[in-house]
This record gives sequence, C-alpha cells and structure tokens, in this order.
Amino acid sequence: MGYELLFIGLVAALIYVAVTGYYPGGLIVPGYLVLFVGQPWRLAGTLLAALLTLALYRLASRYLLLFGKRRFVFLILAGAFISMVLSALVPLWFPVQIDYRVIGLVIPGLIAGASDRQGIAVTLASMAIVVAVTWFAGNLWFLIS
Repeated sequence: MGYELLFIGLVAALIYVAVTGYYPGGLIVPGYLVLFVGQPWRLAGTLLAALLTLALYRLASRYLLLFGKRRFVFLILAGAFISMVLSALVPLWFPVQIDYRVIGLVIPGLIAGASDRQGIAVTLASMAIVVAVTWFAGNLWFLIS
C-alpha cells in the first residue's frame, strides 16, 4: 500500500513541477507526507523540524559558504540532526504520549531547501496541493484495485 502512494506522489509532484515550476518541498516529500495524513502531530513535527532547519541554515550561511552541494548536504544533515533532537526532547517536554515524531530524516531538509529557494508560503501551498491530489488519487486507486 505504501509503495503505490509513494509512486503516485512522485508522479503528482513531477506533473505539478512541470506545470507550475514550483517544488512541493521536494519530489518525494508528498508521497511520504500522504502516508501520515491521519497523524497531524507527525506532520506538524516534520514542518517544525523543516522550519528550524531553514532557520539554522540562514544563520549558518552568514558565516559559511553554503551553496550547491554543500548547501544541500548541510540542509539534509541539519534536518536529520533537528529531527533526532526533537524526537529525544519532545517526550521530556510533554509527558502525555503525543506522537510528535518527525517523518523521516531527509524530509525536513528537503522542505527547508525548497522553502529557501522559492519561499515558505509557496512551498507549503504547493506541498498541500500535491499531498491532497496524491491522497485523492491514492484513494481512487485503492477503490479501483
């Protein structure tokens, strides 16, 4: 079930990028996010990690030469680091069991990279559109098959 949604998300993202020119956080991001549509805390945790990654990148880019491959690697590593830190600290802050884990280690860095290039609002809107299309197409696919 997950592989089909990832494929549908990738195809939807490719079509969206070809039509609009905007990236929905990354080509693989909508496919992964649609797997967790029923878990809003995980989506919120992922977006929080992406925004913290973007803030860390903008701070670090004042002092470091970050462009091209170095920029991409920095964003992925920073996103993974922030994801691990949030996963460790959130249970300490909120003793009630809240599923506030981040989706993947790479996803926050991809979202932060797209947000830096094209703006946070455009990235989040594009991501929401492609996730919704993927969710509907996935439900239609599973209804038919």
